[in-house]
Amino acid sequence: MANKNLSNAKNSKNDEFYTQYHYIEKEVNAYIEYNPDVFRGKTILLPCDDPEWSNFTKYFAQNFDRFGLKRLISTSYAPESKMYKGGYQPTLFETLDPQYDKKKTNIKGKIFTLDHDITGDGRVNFNDLEWNYLKGDGDFRSEEVVKLRNEADIIITNPPFSLFREFFMWIVEADNDFLVIGHMNAIKYRNVFPLIKENKVWVGATNFNTGMYFRVPDDFIYTESYKFKREQNGVKVNRVPGVCWFSSIDHGRRHQPIPLMTFDDNIKYSKHKEIKKYNYLKYDNYDAIEVPFTDAIPSDYTGVMGVPISFLNKYSPEQFEILGVSTGDFAKSLGITTNYRGRTDVQFTKDGVPKCPYERIFIKAK
Repeated sequence: MANKNLSNAKNSKNDEFYTQYHYIEKEVNAYIEYNPDVFRGKTILLPCDDPEWSNFTKYFAQNFDRFGLKRLISTSYAPESKMYKGGYQPTLFETLDPQYDKKKTNIKGKIFTLDHDITGDGRVNFNDLEWNYLKGDGDFRSEEVVKLRNEADIIITNPPFSLFREFFMWIVEADNDFLVIGHMNAIKYRNVFPLIKENKVWVGATNFNTGMYFRVPDDFIYTESYKFKREQNGVKVNRVPGVCWFSSIDHGRRHQPIPLMTFDDNIKYSKHKEIKKYNYLKYDNYDAIEVPFTDAIPSDYTGVMGVPISFLNKYSPEQFEILGVSTGDFAKSLGITTNYRGRTDVQFTKDGVPKCPYERIFIKAK
């Protein structure tokens, strides 16, 4: 269903998902707790954002002084340039401003900046935001937004699901620090996984097994692919499972080792029936054992282990080394083509070659 949701976002233009404030607060607090000065003196760019709808600008504007920011910049898409062309209605924030232009509002993106106190209350916060129209539609690939990217220290946002792969490359190209939301399937992308393997990118502090409820427009059309609908605090929301944060900013959870039992103790005391029934099975043509649950990783095993992708939720680079993944070029380079012994649910490639029935990340203890 998660894959179907994201595919639907690409194909049906249902791509307007707004991150709720408490998700942003919970995630960012993990970085602040680990390093209180992580944002101090930094310029943060929030592309794909708009304070009229998104909470990213609101959150960082309200915490501008506490975080010690140098500058906050947000850019938004013009309504006519968005994939999802819903019934956009400008708010009083925009219409009461002398520079408001109805025609420009539909075709021009906007830029919001915050770097000094303009209200005279001695604080820099949301009330001090200034805005103007961009020359173009606010697309992150435009020359003017690329220039802002190159001037920023950190990029933080929830990019459109349909553009995540391209957006991620856009960030990496500039070598910025970042904190962005994407689906856990992106872990396997050929432009993402190598960076995870090299410990240059990691998943955020929030566990991605629970999914997230995103606010959606009032005219959002629920379909079979978007059946996780509900209302929270009077607004429409839609749940997308398997969503996670991707970051190059350090946080404390990733340095906490996973508490584990030994090989023998797992076989004796594991709560998982698969471990008790099959023990630790070997792959047919790759020297590694299958570990179907992260908490079943044997603490004293020195060889290669295949673990679920959800392992990254608890991965500590001081405890384990990531060697590869069971799909794509990495699987070919490791010689992985068959399932592990003892299982009957063998899957086959288009060429009739049996393969691992589940996607796995291959790790080794340090």
